[in-house]
Amino acid sequence: MNKKAKMMMSIVAAIILVMIGKAFIFDEAVKSYLVTFFFVGAGLAMLRLFINGMIRKMKGKHISVKIAFFAGLLSVGLPFQNWFRTDVLFAMSKTFIVPSVIVMVASVVYGVIYERVRVPYLEEKYAA
Repeated sequence: MNKKAKMMMSIVAAIILVMIGKAFIFDEAVKSYLVTFFFVGAGLAMLRLFINGMIRKMKGKHISVKIAFFAGLLSVGLPFQNWFRTDVLFAMSKTFIVPSVIVMVASVVYGVIYERVRVPYLEEKYAA
């Protein structure tokens, strides 16, 4: 694991742990949102990596397959994004939005860095 990735993962993990830990220690009302948004962020990280892998597999495919893939992706992704923004984020109390989004973004960053560092290590380890 390179030094930058390890440092970034440590910083992001500290942010997540401090925010969730503080919410539980002080019994703040936002604690359930922070845990939920942590898992939402981790899920988004895995979804992003899955989609990136699928896009890499598109090389050499016919243009109609590529267009169908992106049309399907947009037809599912855009309505979901709109629902999440309007019915979830904007419906929350204003005091909950900022910490929840910080935890979600931090978990996305952690998940993406973790997978990008872990996968080459595993490929190296099991190649022999």
